[in-house]
Formats: sequence, structure tokens, C-alpha cells
Amino acid sequence: MSDVNLGIWGKLTKVVILLIGVAVILGVVIWYLPLIQQNERMRKEIRRKDEQIRQEEATARDLKASIDALRSDPKTVERLARDKFGYAKPGETVVRFESPITNAPLAPGTDASVAQP
Repeated sequence: MSDVNLGIWGKLTKVVILLIGVAVILGVVIWYLPLIQQNERMRKEIRRKDEQIRQEEATARDLKASIDALRSDPKTVERLARDKFGYAKPGETVVRFESPITNAPLAPGTDASVAQP
């Protein structure tokens, strides 16, 4: 007598249990979805910060190399003094090139259509 045919009630019970299971799984997904999204945002931020760190380390290496060169290489100091301050050795002539001014402002009261080059 273990094979009692319950008809539609047995099938409905299985469907209800299945739907309850799906609802529980869906509830867990909805519950943790904001945490998953926050985790993804934080991972992107970490990747961005790591890239920024790599760039800053490269800049620091370049600056350290420049400082070391200025401390130990007299030719570097000489080149910098010549470039930045326009220094020259005795007997040398310094030539400076300046970029031309292309858009010079007009004098007050001058009409642009009348102005001549």
C-alpha cells in the first residue's frame, strides 16, 4: 500500500517545493547582488590605482636618475646651466631663438580691416 496514487496533489507538492527552492536561490542572488557590484567596482579601482602606482614609480626612477646625474656628472650640470641660464664658456656666442608672435593685439582705436602688416 505504499503506492498510493495522490493524483494531482503529489505533482503540485513537487512543483511547490521546486518553486520555493527557486525563490530561495533568487532571494540569495538579490541579497548579494549589491555586494557583488561593489566588489567589481573596488577591483576596477584597485586596477586603476595599480596603474597609477606604476606610472609614479617610473616618474620617481626618472627623477632619481636625473638627481644622480646632477650629483655625479659635471657635464650634465654644465649642459643644464647652458640650457636653463644661457651660460657660455669664454669665447662662445649664445644664440637664442624665440618663437614669433602671430596674434599680436591691435593698438586701441585701430580698426582690424584698416591695419596693415
